[in-house]
Amino acid sequence: MPEKTFLGITSGDINGVGIELVLKTFSDTRMFEYCSPVLYCNSEVFKYYKSLLQLEEPFYKIINSTKDFEKGKLNIRVCSTESIEIKPGEASEAAGKFALSSIQMAIDDIKKGEIHNLLTCPIDKHSIQGDQFRFNGHTEFLANAFETDDFMMLLTSDELMVGLVTGHIPVDKVSSSLNKDLILGKLEILHDSLICDFGIEKPQIAVLGLNPHSGDNGVIGKEEIEHIKPAIKEASERGMMIFGPYPADGFFGNALYLKFDAVLAMYHDQGLIPFKHIAFHNGVNYTAGLPIVRTSPDHGTAFDIAGKGIADISSFVNAIFVNNRIYNQRMEHMNLIKNPLSFTKHRREKFSIGVPILK
Repeated sequence: MPEKTFLGITSGDINGVGIELVLKTFSDTRMFEYCSPVLYCNSEVFKYYKSLLQLEEPFYKIINSTKDFEKGKLNIRVCSTESIEIKPGEASEAAGKFALSSIQMAIDDIKKGEIHNLLTCPIDKHSIQGDQFRFNGHTEFLANAFETDDFMMLLTSDELMVGLVTGHIPVDKVSSSLNKDLILGKLEILHDSLICDFGIEKPQIAVLGLNPHSGDNGVIGKEEIEHIKPAIKEASERGMMIFGPYPADGFFGNALYLKFDAVLAMYHDQGLIPFKHIAFHNGVNYTAGLPIVRTSPDHGTAFDIAGKGIADISSFVNAIFVNNRIYNQRMEHMNLIKNPLSFTKHRREKFSIGVPILK
């Protein structure tokens, strides 16, 4: 049986479906076989949704200190004692502030070695903005918190894995952001993650072009010639099995992704539209390159169905399974029980945060 971890779960936007996903998931006590969950929330919000959803009493414990964590229970770690108005389906500044307090406390507990890994419920990227959160999403905020520039948004499912060169940036800034070194760096992150996090010994990676028809040899754009092909060439010279660039439409239309272990897309929607079409209900968002394991369901706050009790938990449940699997794969790959976060030899010096041994 894989090692069971203390998994920190952030509340996300409390007017979205996050708490509903948590409650539904852990109402099935079999889920405690995979992790010991710690939900960063408060009793007011938690009890509101427990009552609203009319679920069977989940096995939970409200705590104010990490010393009170218990395996086999849904630990509710109180991250805010302020009273807050809960309005399912409505964005609010107060909900954004609450979401941030949840994320910050979870990060603090990870850095103190109190919890192992992180699963983030969806936030509203507008309402969470403020002096302490000036980022386009969780991915960038967490990379900053753990002081790394070598990270990647990686969407994963049984059918398809897609990594992104550029993430949460406007489409009109994609082309000017691309260069050979950036693409090469993302290929290295993806390659390392496939080996160390997913146990794929010799990963084969397909790279998509940016332009229609991959530029048609410069007729419809020169990014493939100037940046993408040179990055593929250098990655191949370094021993990686990299192929492309492929025109994105034909690549997915012909299901060529089935021939590769992962795909590198140039920008957000180029990778996420086909991914969500193929694996919307079971896909997981994973942040490769962090010194911790962080996963998330691959959907947003779903304000349109919040509070109605109809949210699908499939992606959230898979985010737990993937989180646990990656953590144990890292442990196995390095065979360093006391320091599993040093997951690639050439990056060991960069990571100084330790993960505790389960008592």
